[in-house]
Amino acid sequence: MTVSSFNHVCLSGIKTVVPEHFIDIDNEIQYFDNNPKKLARQKKMIGYGRRYITDENTTVTDMAVYAAKKLLEEMQINRSGIESVIFVNQSPDYPEPCDACIAHDKLGLNEECACFSVSLGCSGYVYALWLAHSLIASKAVRNCLILAGDVSTRKIEQTNRKFAPVFGDACSASFLQYTNEEKTASFVLGTRGKGWNKIVMPFGGIRIPHGKDTVSMRVADAAGNEWNGRSAIMKGEDVFNFTMDVAPALLNDTMKAANWRADDVDLFAIHQANKQIVENIVSKAGIPPEKAPVDVFSKYANNSTNSVVTVVCDQTKPLKNVVLCAFGIGLSWGGAALDLSGMYNGGISTYVSPKDKPTREQQIQYWAKYFKGEEE
Repeated sequence: MTVSSFNHVCLSGIKTVVPEHFIDIDNEIQYFDNNPKKLARQKKMIGYGRRYITDENTTVTDMAVYAAKKLLEEMQINRSGIESVIFVNQSPDYPEPCDACIAHDKLGLNEECACFSVSLGCSGYVYALWLAHSLIASKAVRNCLILAGDVSTRKIEQTNRKFAPVFGDACSASFLQYTNEEKTASFVLGTRGKGWNKIVMPFGGIRIPHGKDTVSMRVADAAGNEWNGRSAIMKGEDVFNFTMDVAPALLNDTMKAANWRADDVDLFAIHQANKQIVENIVSKAGIPPEKAPVDVFSKYANNSTNSVVTVVCDQTKPLKNVVLCAFGIGLSWGGAALDLSGMYNGGISTYVSPKDKPTREQQIQYWAKYFKGEEE
């Protein structure tokens, strides 16, 4: 594993946004044989609750840019002074260019701003923090805007009961900058690449481009859950075993890297895979359960790339010492021990979709005209 520490970098502010539309598990009792007791058991054990879902015309960039505009406005940060942008997500607007460049345009940033994207899921935010700390601590830049999030629900059939009740959409913006204060941040990162196919979207890339054979594919498992060629596959039991092997140790390794004990930590922000998994991690790691929320999953579901940010943004009390613990696709994991004293917490707001957003048909027509030279 990679262990590193940085000084003089301040996470100055964060903000998360979720879509307007949501689904409550109580309104899906038909998937529980119309049995209230069966639904209640699943809510208690897994933590099923509310999940927020984007509409068909909203992208991860739309929401992340919205979060960034809100954060920069609320913190009164001049956009012209932003020197770098890291955009971490795995639901890009287009195969190319990267979303960081699109966000640069929509935010109106200056041309001296370095922008790049990182393709990672649940562990991605911690990796982005690590990169931002590296850039700022090395004095390559003085500040960095991190955009993070996912629209996982766009890849999931809502009738697939393995995935649909688990995932919700969310995006965030975080602003980091150099500080003269003695602020130390410690990171622990790792990868188990031999498990890359345990969470995988096999079609649509260069290896197996989409064709009629993949677009029309429909496969059902023994329980009747349907998978299509545009969706991801997750081997749940294998991922659970990986999580139990890695996540509890990651919490303790991260505290060790920061020279902290559990008593020193105000919050353990653990990736909200589901309530049961978080409770198992907390128990196995031996950390105080009251410092590791599990109810964020019930409020917002698994937010993938944004999950640990959602946990932090959901807090209402000031925080100082915080440990982030994220793990998932890759298979990869990342832990961060951060001093968040003085950080602006913008909380969780609702993304309001513009009424004049172009439809799918209008966008296709635009690109056809663009190719012919009829649009700029």
